[in-house]
Amino acid sequence: MRQIPPLAAVRVFEAAARHLNFTAAAHELGMTQAAVSYQIRMLEERLGTSLFTRGKRRVTLTEAGRQAAPLVSEAFDTLDQAFGFARAETDQVLSLTAMVSFASAWLAPRLGRFQLAHPDVALRLETSNFVQDFAKSGFDLGIRTGRDPAKWPGMVCHFLHRVHFTPMCSPDFARRMGGLTDPAQLLTAPRLASDADWWDLWFKAAGVPVATSMAPATRFDAQNLEAQLVMAGQGVTLLTPTFWTAELADGRLIRPFETVAFDGVCMWLVYPEPKRRLRKVRLFRDWLLEEYAIHARTDTTGAFVAP
Repeated sequence: MRQIPPLAAVRVFEAAARHLNFTAAAHELGMTQAAVSYQIRMLEERLGTSLFTRGKRRVTLTEAGRQAAPLVSEAFDTLDQAFGFARAETDQVLSLTAMVSFASAWLAPRLGRFQLAHPDVALRLETSNFVQDFAKSGFDLGIRTGRDPAKWPGMVCHFLHRVHFTPMCSPDFARRMGGLTDPAQLLTAPRLASDADWWDLWFKAAGVPVATSMAPATRFDAQNLEAQLVMAGQGVTLLTPTFWTAELADGRLIRPFETVAFDGVCMWLVYPEPKRRLRKVRLFRDWLLEEYAIHARTDTTGAFVAP
């Protein structure tokens, strides 16, 4: 049975022996100088011998310390190499789960820029409207919707945008309706909805009494399906402007009214706290937040103002 002192203390000794400076070792390890001194002292007590001679402004290795230091450094080099293969494989594949509409309408057209900037990171994207259990699924990051990220313990959460919604349709549909100039016209228009409650909220925001609102007969679970139908001229639906900037810009979709509604739901980039330091996670996080910063510069809906 190996008689190895606590590895935390051995790690501190190795850094202090390399630097011959407790302050420099503390900086490398993200510790305080007092914590380094404590670990060294605990190790010396465990071994029953001194490893360092303390001076006023510097420390030197004792004979025992000089004999141990190169062997300990070599042992850590071996450990680094042993785990390097697994670390390299993990760093090369970034697994992301995202909602169907967000992934298809907003993320997919931009992912090429991430791959060009980081060709050494392979992205595995899975689209689902179900909340994934990160502990069981193995995903590195996720795009989630919710009102209160504090209800997701153990997760790092970055605000992306408010999930605003407003009616959209095709130009041809608006012409067939004789032009859409009054929100009340939508009460009798062919309407689709992923969430019928959104229509009531939007009518209230537009100042239209909802007592006369008929619930839409057709419902879908993803905005991208609704968007395809309304671009084909089959009705009007509520969509999130942030997702459909390209379609609005080229005229495939129009917003008849400027009014947007908001039910408190926001979109978040999330990942487990232990993955915060992973290079691939940091690269994707920084890239995505910069993409959103670019998007926010031209936004006029207030979608990027954190609630």
